[in-house]
Amino acid sequence: MDLLRDSIAMVSLAVLVAAVCARAASSWLRPGFPRLAALLPVAAFFVAAPLAFSSAIVRGLAAFFLAWLGAFKVVLLAAGRGPLDPTLPVLPFVFTAALPIKLKCGAAGAAASKYKDQLNLYVRLALYGIHIYCFLDLLLPCIAAAGAALGMEIEPQFDRPYLASSLRDFWGRRWNLMVSAILRPSVYDPVRRARAGKAAATLATFLVSGLMHEAMVYYLTLRSPTGEMTAFFLLHGACCVAEELCVRRWAARGRRRPLPRPVATLLVVAFVAGTAFWLFFPPICREGSEERLLEEWAALAAFITGAGRNLSGMFSGSIK
Repeated sequence: MDLLRDSIAMVSLAVLVAAVCARAASSWLRPGFPRLAALLPVAAFFVAAPLAFSSAIVRGLAAFFLAWLGAFKVVLLAAGRGPLDPTLPVLPFVFTAALPIKLKCGAAGAAASKYKDQLNLYVRLALYGIHIYCFLDLLLPCIAAAGAALGMEIEPQFDRPYLASSLRDFWGRRWNLMVSAILRPSVYDPVRRARAGKAAATLATFLVSGLMHEAMVYYLTLRSPTGEMTAFFLLHGACCVAEELCVRRWAARGRRRPLPRPVATLLVVAFVAGTAFWLFFPPICREGSEERLLEEWAALAAFITGAGRNLSGMFSGSIK
């Protein structure tokens, strides 16, 4: 691991080699235990690779890309399911394995950093939520654009989550769709096929999501999990189940939409924000983690701003 320490280039090269090995092994072996045994070292490497970085931001992004989505994709590949397929060309296979994408068949953070001491806690947390969405909504289309330049068509990762009319709409059809695409075949479908029922499948999916978010917090802060992330997602899973039951009862009474859509959207946003203030953000922000993350975001923003000014100056000079 010392060879990979804080080297994005070396980690990227190692991920490339691991993905190519996974493609080769899955080409030779049929889905099942032999393929799983061959792919487990790749999954283990994806879980360990983010720990090579000392930066919490880089470590957190790498954990999301590799330890969560990448490892899940590799395990699904062992069963012959998921977005990875050994028949894919090498480049699309590696791209899909290492990045949060599925091929088709920062201003808020800077404000929170600058005015941290003057802003109310809940205002800061709201800005962090906006920042997470804006960052992912900027990063993932950039990845999609890179994939498009290489001839790959990539599905969108967000669909205006701020317009969700229900929690099921928010989590299932609008927010971070790559995660939904991974959890559906790896957790939801197997539990439902086991005749445990739709409600149990929903709760199991949110439980796994909560546990993976606990792991993401560990990668970001290097502190032991507190269970708050798991509680957040189990709460939302239970509310999605209750919401489904209420919708069925209303439909049986001939009431298809009990609330106007704008009111329902406002309630969804308020519930997601309120529970996030209570359970989602505290594990990330306590014990000095907030200050360290803000310092890194400020440094990143300064770097991007400086790079933009340099490029703008170079472009202006070339015109003159």
